[in-house]
Amino acid sequence: MTPGSNIPLTAARVAVDVTAPVRLDVSGLLLGADGKVRSDDDFIFYNQPAGPGVTYRSGGGTAPDAILVDTAALPAGVEKIVVTASPDAAGQSFQGIEPTATLRDSDSGSVLATFTPPRLATETALVVMEIYLRGGVWKARAVGQGYANGLAGIATDFGVSVDEEPTPAAAPASASAPAPAPASMPVTPPAPPVPPAPPAAPPAWQTPPAPPTAPPAPPAGSGKINLDKGRVSLQKNQTVSLVKGGRPLLSQVKMGLGWEPAYRGKDIDLDASVIAYGPQRNHIDSCYFGKLSILNGAVKHSGDNLTGEGAGDDEVIVVDLGRLPADTTGLVFTVNSFSGQKFTEVAKAYCRLIDATTGEELVRFDLTTAEPQTGVMMAKLIRQFSGEWEMTAMGEFVKSRTVRGMVKPAAQAL
Repeated sequence: MTPGSNIPLTAARVAVDVTAPVRLDVSGLLLGADGKVRSDDDFIFYNQPAGPGVTYRSGGGTAPDAILVDTAALPAGVEKIVVTASPDAAGQSFQGIEPTATLRDSDSGSVLATFTPPRLATETALVVMEIYLRGGVWKARAVGQGYANGLAGIATDFGVSVDEEPTPAAAPASASAPAPAPASMPVTPPAPPVPPAPPAAPPAWQTPPAPPTAPPAPPAGSGKINLDKGRVSLQKNQTVSLVKGGRPLLSQVKMGLGWEPAYRGKDIDLDASVIAYGPQRNHIDSCYFGKLSILNGAVKHSGDNLTGEGAGDDEVIVVDLGRLPADTTGLVFTVNSFSGQKFTEVAKAYCRLIDATTGEELVRFDLTTAEPQTGVMMAKLIRQFSGEWEMTAMGEFVKSRTVRGMVKPAAQAL
């Protein structure tokens, strides 16, 4: 679908899921003929997951969050359900991120339509798609309307009360921001808004935009990166899809981690580990120098390197992607300074993903900056809703000398 396009629904029960290279918060609002919610109960999201005819479904951090709509169960007077999305990280915009909404038949799971909003920049929240009633027929429209003041901007624009004063300048030009009301919406409001974007065109639900005649090429770093063009060098927070030639990589891979002492003659004992999680970010097991094999051998550790001396990888963890249990949906690769020295005393720290069969280096992340901490989350592998795995460079430092202390922060980072 393109912005402003619409299709009639061929199913009474549909689901709209929204996915991106980062985790998203997805919400739904039930609107009347005036384009407003009847009350704050019509705002459906993670803290208020069910309303009449509309349900929020969490993906657990590995599958996309979704809004489910049963058009036959919607109350009289509700003529539109708006589906919104915003990055989970506070203040993060959609620049360089390519969200995709997928409309499905809830009963069969079959795809009815997909939509990727074009030309995103400073927006921190989006009205992605809407399910609406027109002439007695339920339809779906691709929208792509952006807001620079996050979910609070969308909520107040549609009449939801939040306990912070909205920023009218960041809402669409036609919006009329209501006076602040008591905190009746049962949700912790988003982080403080980023500086507002330039005034936008009237909202798509009032004036559907014409489809673009020639969409510009996506900016550098946007969209999904895969392995088709050979080795990928990631920057911090960048993601690569482990897909080559249109097929998911499901063979054995090696995660090599290396480092050098920053000061000559001073040994540093760093330990590489991998922590496995389930769909609800639940800790399943940890593979490290004290437990060299987990998940029935699907994850194996090479053993401990006490100094970091020598060229090449200091420690290697082998992961058989095809043998990982179905309930293992996330892996976080960590490095800890067991000897207690800070990472400011470490040079040339990196991690790389290698095809275990061919020895080909697939992905590399060089950690060029360090912080005075004793633990770092280097990278994560996340199983996607479609079955393929994605690797994201992290480089996030925490205070922990052992893998045990990494379990909680790594779960929060999934």
